[in-house]
Amino acid sequence: MTLARPVDASARDENGAAHPLARLLALGRPAVMGVLNVTPDSFSDGGRFLDPTSAIEQAERMVAGGADIVDVGAESTRPYGSAVPVPIDEEIRRLTPVLPGAIALGVPVSIDTMKAKVAAWAIASGAAIVNDVWGLQRDGDIARVVAEHGVPVIIMHNRHDADPSIDIMADIAAFFSRSLEIAARAGIARESIVLDPGIGFGKTPEQSLTAIARLSELKSFGLPLLVGASRKRFIDKVSPASPDQRLGGSIAAHLLAAAGGAAIIRTHDVPETVQALRIAAAIRGAR
Repeated sequence: MTLARPVDASARDENGAAHPLARLLALGRPAVMGVLNVTPDSFSDGGRFLDPTSAIEQAERMVAGGADIVDVGAESTRPYGSAVPVPIDEEIRRLTPVLPGAIALGVPVSIDTMKAKVAAWAIASGAAIVNDVWGLQRDGDIARVVAEHGVPVIIMHNRHDADPSIDIMADIAAFFSRSLEIAARAGIARESIVLDPGIGFGKTPEQSLTAIARLSELKSFGLPLLVGASRKRFIDKVSPASPDQRLGGSIAAHLLAAAGGAAIIRTHDVPETVQALRIAAAIRGAR
């Protein structure tokens, strides 16, 4: 694997503003990404924030609670199947009354989509980051959109089906290598890329545990890592609980991910996660 040069915290975009990813990586701690699902069918909070007013109020709560990024998605990509595909027009319709309000809160907003046209629309509307759960490998045009707009992109590992027989870390590494080739051909700057092992996506619960336990192996790519273990099913496998009762497991996973090198933590529970990361950092500092 080819090592990338570190992201320059003083990097600037084409307008002279500090690169949003560079700012996040210069915090000296893992950045916290708050999840805002504007969907009726997401696995954890589907329907709770479908109403635009409720969605914007939730974004406000997350920012007040310490979120460094707000990740807005209008199509469920629930990792355990049964997600209903959403047409481009409907995805944009759901986002239209919510995205401006989230952007107005003053933190970078990422658009959680696998569609190039939705990504382009969101960037034109002010979104600062593209979060693609298929790592540039589903929509052949999304890499071009990212490159042309010069925004950071989160490349997530995914599979159509979990296969308990495979070496999941080897599969993740091979997937990332393919995605990085796509990114390079499109002209995406390497310093604009974040890698996400995709906890729960196309993985057995055991493989999700493995991906967190062996996260540090992915440092060989030389790129920032994002982990989103929030409320995922592997927690239920270890300690049975419904999605809204998995806060303790989510925090445990995220603290270990941070210790393993995660630069960004994606969570539904922002204040609790921020507090946990702060306490962990304070304890390390007390040594």
